[in-house]
Amino acid sequence: MKRSFVLLPLLVLWGWSLSGQQERRTAREELDKAFDTYREKSITQRQFTHADIEPLIRKREGNGLFEVSKLGASVEGRAIYQLQSGGGKTKVMLWSQMHGNESTATMALFDIFNFLEGRNDGFDDLRNALNEHLTLYFIPMLNPDGAERFRRRNSYDFDLNRDAVRAAAPESVILGEARSRVLPEFGFNLHDQNIYYNVSGTATPATISVLAPAYNREREINAVRKKAMQVIVAMDELLQLYIPGGVGKYDDTFEPRAFGDNFQKWGTSTILIESGGYPDDPEKQYIRKLNFAVILHALESIASGAYEKYDTDDYFRIPDNDSKLTDLLIRNVDVIGRNGEHFKTDINIRSGEERPRITDLGDLSVFYGYKELDASGYTWMPGKVYEKTFQSVRDINPEEAMSLLKKGYAAIRVKNTEGREKTNLPLLVLEEKGNLSEGLYIGRPGYFFLAREGKPVYAITDGEIVKL
Repeated sequence: MKRSFVLLPLLVLWGWSLSGQQERRTAREELDKAFDTYREKSITQRQFTHADIEPLIRKREGNGLFEVSKLGASVEGRAIYQLQSGGGKTKVMLWSQMHGNESTATMALFDIFNFLEGRNDGFDDLRNALNEHLTLYFIPMLNPDGAERFRRRNSYDFDLNRDAVRAAAPESVILGEARSRVLPEFGFNLHDQNIYYNVSGTATPATISVLAPAYNREREINAVRKKAMQVIVAMDELLQLYIPGGVGKYDDTFEPRAFGDNFQKWGTSTILIESGGYPDDPEKQYIRKLNFAVILHALESIASGAYEKYDTDDYFRIPDNDSKLTDLLIRNVDVIGRNGEHFKTDINIRSGEERPRITDLGDLSVFYGYKELDASGYTWMPGKVYEKTFQSVRDINPEEAMSLLKKGYAAIRVKNTEGREKTNLPLLVLEEKGNLSEGLYIGRPGYFFLAREGKPVYAITDGEIVKL
């Protein structure tokens, strides 16, 4: 049966009467205000541990809004918690950080907990609707051992998202048993993807990727999967206001070991949200806000039944995601080979978690960079290692380093290497006997020059393009 507010959009729940694009823009503005108000201020970076969030969970015990329960423990004995709120008929389960280094949505869940605890701020109608029509089950950190080391896998070195059926890891057992006990109608599987996913055929990062996982190899659409697709279309409508063209859709090939595919198979309409990259957002704080906004919007859509108006055809119109982004892409560089021959190449540089390295060479015309440079007319120059050895990186200041850079030096040597990975110098810091190869090859540190008539014009250093 339709609820009293089922066809009314989000803003009508808040007491406004607007229409179309203006309505959606106002929704975004209000969600932005809510995020600014309720953002969990103790978490500001995407790397944190179980010890950081456990007090934020435990403080909600007995507060009347959340029922906090310990579902079990990880391999290393860290407690895995569930927070339950609301008293509605429709059950929704949200779980995050199945992979220990995928924490963007975890941050957003704590922002949402703060929001649900708010009062008298213009959002009470929304909170009341969620509380009346939904029962929410949050598992904010499923893999605390992985989070401790900020790595993907658990202490068995298992990918938990390939352990849904065998359930050999205790964390997998906990999630499977939680689903069997609750029997949620909807599930949100919250992950991060690497920042190099793009929206297919474009240079736009797939800042958010989505999927209604298949429940069989034929990738059929039944009533359960259809609802997941409809919710995703509602989510995409809001996301386009934040990241126009920045939503991608995952390939829906059935993975028989994965939790999302099996939740769908077991009768829970499951929505995958993957947080990717966004320019100048290394700690994913803007993407955290997107998670906050789109999860609340999705929950409202489920509570009101508004998702039912969306067509699955619109789900398939969401473009696929691809993996053709890099940090820095330099195009059309002239290189002088070992035998004096000239050839042209593109250079792909990725930073990852370490210092930048060259990850690909050749014709990279189908790739895109967060930063790009057309180096037509410039020649690759490897750069020199400065002859003097410094005691440590503290013995050279940025001004001196820039002076060396302008003279064609790409690297320095130090006796004491402590702190060299965290330096902000525009030079590669080598050990006392280290060298920088003159060759251009995959895996080489991404520190070199682009020269014209034998003189360096651009320095490529620490993932940046420096005009000399």
